[in-house]
Amino acid sequence: MKTMTCRQLGGACDEAFQANTFDEMAELSKQHGIAMLKQQDAAHLQAMGEMQSLMKDPAAMQAWFEQRKAEFEALPEDA
Repeated sequence: MKTMTCRQLGGACDEAFQANTFDEMAELSKQHGIAMLKQQDAAHLQAMGEMQSLMKDPAAMQAWFEQRKAEFEALPEDA
């Protein structure tokens, strides 16, 4: 199991997520984002806006995604 924060995944806070795979990590981040959207959290809304801008360029979005995945893979397993 590995740990990443919301901020490491493009978000706006230091809430930690733990997952065995990057796909699981991405899903946890997505669920957190949905919760923050429902709360209308200003910092997270700004981060989501930045992600939406990135999504307009598929190559840039893919590069961003691959970089986050590589960061996940490079993390040590939690103790």
